[in-house]
Amino acid sequence: MKKRNLWNTYTDTQLEELEEVSLRYRECLDAGKTERECVAKTISLAQEAGYRDMKELIRTGERIHAGDKVYMDYMGRAVILFQAGSAPIEQGMNILGAHIDSPRIDVKPNPLYESSEIAYLDTHYYGGVKKYQWLATPLALHGVAVKMDGTRADISIGDNEGDPVLVITDLLPHLADRQMDKNAEDFIEGEKMDLVIGNRPAGKKEKEKQGVKKQILKLLKERYGIEEEDFLSAELEIVPAGKAKECGLDKSMILAYGQDDRVCAFTSLFAMLEEKEPVRTSCCVLIDKEEIGSVGASGMTSRFFENTVAEYIALTTEYNDILLRRTLANSKMLSSDVSAGFDPMYEEVFEKKNAAYMAHGPVFNRYTGVGGKSGSNEANAEYVASLRKVMKEAGVNYQTAELGRVDEGGGGTIAYLMAVYGMEVIDTGVAVLSMHAPWELTSKADIYETVRCYRAFLEADFC
Repeated sequence: MKKRNLWNTYTDTQLEELEEVSLRYRECLDAGKTERECVAKTISLAQEAGYRDMKELIRTGERIHAGDKVYMDYMGRAVILFQAGSAPIEQGMNILGAHIDSPRIDVKPNPLYESSEIAYLDTHYYGGVKKYQWLATPLALHGVAVKMDGTRADISIGDNEGDPVLVITDLLPHLADRQMDKNAEDFIEGEKMDLVIGNRPAGKKEKEKQGVKKQILKLLKERYGIEEEDFLSAELEIVPAGKAKECGLDKSMILAYGQDDRVCAFTSLFAMLEEKEPVRTSCCVLIDKEEIGSVGASGMTSRFFENTVAEYIALTTEYNDILLRRTLANSKMLSSDVSAGFDPMYEEVFEKKNAAYMAHGPVFNRYTGVGGKSGSNEANAEYVASLRKVMKEAGVNYQTAELGRVDEGGGGTIAYLMAVYGMEVIDTGVAVLSMHAPWELTSKADIYETVRCYRAFLEADFC
């Protein structure tokens, strides 16, 4: 296959559309630095596009008809959107599925302490991070704290105008000889990655104990109405401070936190919101917990997706379990997840013929996994052929790739978890450089072309 740089293929009109998509995407990234924020942004955009809350339809018993648009929110951490097609639901759905969690640093349940007149929050990293990348860089704190009476405080520190930022300190090079001899994995211990949040005592007494901690508690009470014990029922995530940026002198790229996998989540959402009168029912799944194995109630291993499809079917026709199983088995899915972009600085870990290149379009990965395809879903040839036809007819430029050299490592997505229903699934997403770093790099051209790819898939009639 001949690979080509997409920047050379676009008309002036398409370049204008590309910049509009890029701007909209950056706005979504800035608004969605946590799973909860992503869900809230998704629901806001969906409601603007005419989507209705499925829970309200379930309560009233109102039916869903062809063309109707609905969504289901789950715990504020995952969301599914449907647009009803004209074909019977048992013929299957066209599904886009992405995850909205990203590697980060979490705050422990009992986190606040003072040491040598510095206040800290104790932390526990989440997902596959290179811990040293999070040192001595501006950080923000996002999340919620829920009190025993059910009231909720939304917390955001470090990203709003006038906010202070936070930091995890690093050791100066003059005293770091032993540290510099360590492997990168051991460069910093997880228990040393505590967040600096204050240094000013609450009172003027010279020897007041825990004065800095008391000052932090005072500020939290004034600003958010929370006490120290409310940390027990809080979800607080430490993320890089700052907005998504255009990158490169030519402004051809985007540098931002959380693009794995929000670049696929928001492009999936854009395609879903733009779709018109599909034949097959369209579905967009934005899910939590992929970075730690898709576990938990809001992860893909839960029954959230299956239960929601069952509720959807019950609102469209006479429900039975066979109809649910038939619908899932007849569905087609793009597991919308990122791919490792080819980086010339580290070309030794890639196999060039089967690598993903920036600005060459969305990446189709027939399989992921580790070594001998362990833990992988592998798309069959018939499904890949049908997708090739869909993309050709829609004029979508795409590429195929593997995740690096065979023995270099690997990774997984939610694809294999959806394939258990018997549906055909393939991984399809954007090439990313510096994946899992606090700041990740993507091409605007890939983002734009991926929206086109996802739209073409949703509109495809596989019946």
